[in-house]
Amino acid sequence: MDAKTLLARARAEGTPFVDGETATFVWRGKGPVFLQGDFQDWKGKPLPFRRVAAGVWSAAVSLPRDAYVEYALFDARGRRLPDPFNRHVSDNGFGDVNHTFYMPEGGPSLPARRPRGIPRGRVTRHRVDMADVGLDGQRTVHLYAPSVRGPVPLLVVFDGDDYLRRVRLPELVDTLVADGRMAPVALALVSNGGKTRGVEYACSEYTVALLLWKVLPLAHAQLSLVDERHVPGAHGVLGASLGGLMALFTGLRAPEVFGRVLSQSGAFVVENHEFVVFDLARQVPRRPLEVWMDCGRFESLLEGNQRLVPVLTAAGHRVEYREYSGGHNYPAWRDDLVRGLERTFPPTPPSKRR
Repeated sequence: MDAKTLLARARAEGTPFVDGETATFVWRGKGPVFLQGDFQDWKGKPLPFRRVAAGVWSAAVSLPRDAYVEYALFDARGRRLPDPFNRHVSDNGFGDVNHTFYMPEGGPSLPARRPRGIPRGRVTRHRVDMADVGLDGQRTVHLYAPSVRGPVPLLVVFDGDDYLRRVRLPELVDTLVADGRMAPVALALVSNGGKTRGVEYACSEYTVALLLWKVLPLAHAQLSLVDERHVPGAHGVLGASLGGLMALFTGLRAPEVFGRVLSQSGAFVVENHEFVVFDLARQVPRRPLEVWMDCGRFESLLEGNQRLVPVLTAAGHRVEYREYSGGHNYPAWRDDLVRGLERTFPPTPPSKRR
């Protein structure tokens, strides 16, 4: 494709423009220019653009037709360059902004914002002290009460600030409930410890204690919840990456309370080290869990997820596992989480409603 055609398509369609499974990126200006993104799991050497004509550069990548992709352009010194042909961007969580796009068969699972006119739940902010569970400082917990009368199950969410701000989980639940695609739930979105997050989410008994002794009593005091003493395993726990690891660990350690686990891109194997969830998963469970897991096909964490699923299934846990065409980021998790919520908290059939 010549420089004139590349520039004309970039201006008309934005970049990358897509032909079948090929996404073509265009840069106009001084080079050399390099490309890196989800399709490499942001590892290894960035891909070089080729010079097409004076001041015109291009690069092409083959991708699944249903992919969601984040990427960045770099100069020869490794400095980020804005892509002037792509106005779609996303905060990458590390202080930078990535450009984003969907391949032709991909797309958001729900509208970016809650549709007008649907009932809205209520979000309140709380602080809990950690000293008596062995952790430093305080944690913020945002509680979401659905717009229906209880009692309802509780879904505890690790990295709660990110799921609140970047996933907009209360809006997601509002929309799915209003559409009849999931049953109402309450949410407890628990902030992480910042610098101590890695320790707190690496299969920590202290974090399980935080949920059982602090978050759950707070939620019961503020929300109308199903009583887990009468309905064992009624509540759920959700997390991504190390939070996904911690979600499964919580379910395995406290199945009578948290019988439903949603793990997104769980970091079950890191640098070829298996976390203790593998040992726990091999044991005959006190109570089988309902587990929903997903992971992006571009991620290095994929193999660990694939390795864990048959272990959980062999022990008697009920597992549904999905792989999506994407990477390790919150927009991809938001898109796929819709399926996990629908499966984990299915709506009550009309015949069973009172």
